[in-house]
Amino acid sequence: MNFQQLRSVRETVRRGFNLTEVAQTLHTSQPGVSRQIRELEDELGVQLFVRAGKRLTGLTAPGESALPIVERLLVEAENLKRAGADHANRQSGPLSIAATHSQARYALPTVVRDFRASHPDVQLQLHQGSPKQIAQMLIDGEADLGIATEALASYPELVALPCYRWTHAVLVPPGHALLDGELTLPRLAEHPLITYDSGYTGRSHIDEAFEAAGLTPTLALTAMDADVIKTYVELGLGVGIVAAMAFDPQRDRELRAIDARHLFAVNMTRLAVKRGTYLRGYVQDFIEAFAPTLTREVVQAALEAERDAAIDQA
Repeated sequence: MNFQQLRSVRETVRRGFNLTEVAQTLHTSQPGVSRQIRELEDELGVQLFVRAGKRLTGLTAPGESALPIVERLLVEAENLKRAGADHANRQSGPLSIAATHSQARYALPTVVRDFRASHPDVQLQLHQGSPKQIAQMLIDGEADLGIATEALASYPELVALPCYRWTHAVLVPPGHALLDGELTLPRLAEHPLITYDSGYTGRSHIDEAFEAAGLTPTLALTAMDADVIKTYVELGLGVGIVAAMAFDPQRDRELRAIDARHLFAVNMTRLAVKRGTYLRGYVQDFIEAFAPTLTREVVQAALEAERDAAIDQA
């Protein structure tokens, strides 16, 4: 048994049993992938994959049982490499962060700036995506840390840690009628709204509030990006609902913000890592820079609790 055989099994499942894509991912040939799988099956004495001729079409029952073990072995092999590298050089290496636009644009800049100043030899990569895309990047090992408000806590493969709470704000042009009097859901629903796409930046709490009030607002436009929302509010297409942190009075001089925390539920931003991952020293440093409450002891306790739960379920 070797790691190339295990990688062949894992990538075959990830690539939908398409051995051509598996070969490209592993920089080998399709016959080479088939051989690695067959040799592992021969050694284990069971078939891991369902076959239709020469094609693989799914996992057998033994394959379903073996896959989580294969995943753990490969994760631990990577952890071993990271542990060795961490002790060899604790202050240099790659760090890949996946975040939504709101986090990358409004929450991360000062953290990244300060981290770069204190860790100049760490090569930072910042990926943007939807919460679901971020979760998948973590699961696939394409990102070390994921930061988002939605979705991350719902993936059993991830350990999602709470970082900070935030609320929404309503954005309108100067002189807008909503600036006079109390902001209520019925008053807000009288205007066309511009807000986030479903699954982004607390949109679920916005929908839940209107539904609970029996209101069906008109959505003039939805977008992933608060800057896009602000642009169309400035053009007069409707009233904006964005994360309060997205409003900057110095930059957004053509807009006015109204606190909406009394209308919509408070949101929680989470930082996630793949379960079982070894965190190098500078990765923990970045975590604490972003969320000071997530000390090494807190993070380690969460990872160990998740690991114990996984063992109990196995």
